[in-house]
Amino acid sequence: MRKEDDEFLQRLRATFKVEAEEHVRAMSSGLLALEKLPAAEGKTELLEEVFRRAHSLKGAARAANAADAESICQSMEDVFAAWKRREISLAPENFDALHRAIDLIGTLVQFIDGPRAPGEGAIISAVIRQLGQLTSAEATGAARPGPSALPPAPAAVEQSGGTARSLPVPKEISPRAETLPPIPVRPALAETIRISTAKLDGLLLQAEEMLTVKQTAIQRLADLRQFEALFEEWTRQWGRIQPQLRAWRSAATPGPNPAGIPPASELLDFLDWNLGYVRSLEGKVRALGKSAAQDRHAIGKQVDDLLADSKKLLMLPFATLSDLIPKLVRDLSRDQGKDVDLVIHGSDVEMDKRILEEMKDPLIHLVRNCIDHGVEPAKSGLRRDKPPRATITISAAQANGNRVEIVVSDDGVGLDLARVKESAVRRGVISEEEVRLLDERKAMDLIFLSEVSTSPIITEISGRGLGLAIVREKTEKLGGRVFVESRMNVGTTFRIGLPLTLATFRGILVRAAEQLFVIPTSQVERVGRVRTAEIKTIENRETISWDGRVVAFVRLEEVLEMPPGDRSGAARDHQAVVALGSGDERIAFGVDEVLHDEEVLVKSLVRPLARVRNIAGATVLASGRIAPILNAADLMKSARKSAGRSRVAPAMESVTPGISKPRTVLLAEDSVTSRMLLKGILESAGYQVTTAVDGVDALMALRTEDFDLVVSDVEMPRLNGFDLTAQIRSDNRMADKPVVLVTALSSAADRERGIDVGANAYIVKSSFDQSNLLDVIRRLAG
Repeated sequence: MRKEDDEFLQRLRATFKVEAEEHVRAMSSGLLALEKLPAAEGKTELLEEVFRRAHSLKGAARAANAADAESICQSMEDVFAAWKRREISLAPENFDALHRAIDLIGTLVQFIDGPRAPGEGAIISAVIRQLGQLTSAEATGAARPGPSALPPAPAAVEQSGGTARSLPVPKEISPRAETLPPIPVRPALAETIRISTAKLDGLLLQAEEMLTVKQTAIQRLADLRQFEALFEEWTRQWGRIQPQLRAWRSAATPGPNPAGIPPASELLDFLDWNLGYVRSLEGKVRALGKSAAQDRHAIGKQVDDLLADSKKLLMLPFATLSDLIPKLVRDLSRDQGKDVDLVIHGSDVEMDKRILEEMKDPLIHLVRNCIDHGVEPAKSGLRRDKPPRATITISAAQANGNRVEIVVSDDGVGLDLARVKESAVRRGVISEEEVRLLDERKAMDLIFLSEVSTSPIITEISGRGLGLAIVREKTEKLGGRVFVESRMNVGTTFRIGLPLTLATFRGILVRAAEQLFVIPTSQVERVGRVRTAEIKTIENRETISWDGRVVAFVRLEEVLEMPPGDRSGAARDHQAVVALGSGDERIAFGVDEVLHDEEVLVKSLVRPLARVRNIAGATVLASGRIAPILNAADLMKSARKSAGRSRVAPAMESVTPGISKPRTVLLAEDSVTSRMLLKGILESAGYQVTTAVDGVDALMALRTEDFDLVVSDVEMPRLNGFDLTAQIRSDNRMADKPVVLVTALSSAADRERGIDVGANAYIVKSSFDQSNLLDVIRRLAG
């Protein structure tokens, strides 16, 4: 194939992928709706829509040289055509074959440019044969095809171009009928064009950059206002000496003065000229200020309008996200033997595309949680006083102007707080003494902590205790909040509050340790001042009393590990405080000064700074100064650790150096030789060393013992060093533990990956130096 033809085919296939995704989504939704409707009632229009989609997709596949997708579409079109002619009538359980065909088309389209996976041809043939047998079986009255009609299933996951390729292997069709709520098929929009969202992203970023122009205009106007104030001060001072000048003028006599001093009249003439000159400057500055004010108003309006219109381009309906859920609910409920109806409200509520993309995984986690933990099995008899079919409700609604609330609820068994508490204690998240003091609200919030799960077994759906932790982490990363409400045998509701858009937000500008920082206002509970004398120490932790409630207090520069700034003057008597909240927890951060709030544009950090703790990004202030944007969720985590440190411990250690406890090191290395070498080096330097044969062994040791530092190889079985480091960083109890990677992998990509996962040091074995290793460990572990 000529280079020009190949490039054209690539462009054609890129367009086909976008078009095919729309058709596949619409066909899936249409089948779900057809499956729900009773016989013959309202099916004509839906069937016609699905038939046309299959026909259009077949033609597009032919144009893109996607022969396999074309063949499956042809078989589906035959089924729909026969159904339209009333030659066949499909039973609800026969829809599985159609859904599986659509899933296979989606996979083939996704990997259209890659080579065929082993066994892929057999699966495609089996799906086409199954569709044909469905038609012939219904037409002749024969029994529906069973698994005997299918070839042995090849491996479900193959590698294609370095990407995991999951093929929907045909299964036996379940005879159990399944009904789902109607899913409306959205008609194709008229008068629209298709454009890559990447181009829209670029357009929005450029529009957002105009916000800096607006802020600069505001700052320049403020500068001119200050200039005008200087003239006003000059006018006041000039007026103050006018009586003396008048007296001097009346007393001045003509004639030469001694010692060559010019006559008073010349000095008076100069002062008169100076007055006129300054008045002229003042008039020009005032005129310039008026022009700047007009320009600021015009630029501000144009920038605001441009930014608002650009944001609308990337505002997508909630349906873009919620349309993925019906198929998920259908498949999971069938697999678990549960009868579930899904109700979706607010599909037309529009949100920032970037927020919808970030919330995809959290929403899927919540729905899986509802089905796996909340909904009772169909034949369990546990829904005695409820409708026989469980209901999961998902809704989106705009709230408080620039925010939106997503609610996911079920009418299942509710949260078993006793099991939640037991899981938290068993995992070491909280002590038995602390858990007894928790009220119902705080006990519910335990489900959002990593590793807390009420599932008795680990499955592919749940049991790892990660799902809800991801929900909170993603939500707070976007500047949102998540809350849970639950009643035993009534159900559980998750409420997620989010901003409608990202990129720009209002932030509070604070100063700490001579540095300016921005804190998103959406995360701020309260701003105020407290008397320094009111900061009390309770159980070695500083606290303040706010509205009759004891709130933990930490100084921002200490949390950020910065040298303290100047606290002289009024700061000795009063302390400026910014209170942040997460769930039901509140922490007050002491700052040197709270300046003001303003609209800021987020500048994301690039590698290797993308994962800097406590920092979410940066912004350019109206003054032109760069200020870091603080990550409120990270600050809360760091503050918990900072608040628990003894403020007198360092002094005590300094006077008793002779009885210091030896530092402990966990060494993870699968090679016996390397393990013995490193262990000998560390022990000879005075460290107490515990060894682990791989990453899993090391992770188990970390969960049962406390170590000052971890030294790990990278290439290890079961869990490599990169993944081990990532898991350490994701665990609140050991997120700050130093990790040193000692490995033979020396490429720049491997080093960058080590940075990305959070390693404190990366030492290559080929350039291994014993003194270098010990120096690194001394600096990290002491």
